[in-house]
Amino acid sequence: MAGARQQKHECLEQVIDGVVGLGEDQDKVSVSDIQDTIGQRSFGPFLFVPALIEISPVGGIPGVPTILALIIALFAVQMLFGRDHFWIPDFLGNRSVRGEKLGKGLNKIRPLVRWLDKISRARLSWATSKGALRLIAVLCVLLATSIPPLELLPFASTVPFSAICLFGLGITTRDGVVVVLGLMVSVGAFVLAGMGLLGG
Repeated sequence: MAGARQQKHECLEQVIDGVVGLGEDQDKVSVSDIQDTIGQRSFGPFLFVPALIEISPVGGIPGVPTILALIIALFAVQMLFGRDHFWIPDFLGNRSVRGEKLGKGLNKIRPLVRWLDKISRARLSWATSKGALRLIAVLCVLLATSIPPLELLPFASTVPFSAICLFGLGITTRDGVVVVLGLMVSVGAFVLAGMGLLGG
């Protein structure tokens, strides 16, 4: 049990530690820097790290939610087609944020990551099967496309990013309950996106 928990800790909080460390060591942290730090572990971190960055105070910077949505959509498409090495174009990879702001933003939501780390465990394996991963990839693309119009509404883009974050966490920890929760939040995100488009 302790070994399994330690493994999850490395997948979740240790990933965040790596990104926070970048912010402490560098004045500017690019998307490519974060990609290199995450490595080619699995699909999960490539979804939950950008989503966590948006949910953190960094997501309040104008334009950041849309850029992160593009990154997630790109990763999700590659995930859909079964790629195991993710590619990102230079125009996205070179985008950067102040290291200090990134580190502080992620540290503020560290208690949430630590709590998720403690409660997550392998369950409902069907929700993290290969077929389910393809469905999650499609949903992540759809959620990402809903984000640019939502950026016009204060904090509205946090809802689809929360769903994407849950998907990433569920995939990483093999916790189908978290994936199902992500599905539920996705419904709310699509309703919110529809209201935003009608309102526009």
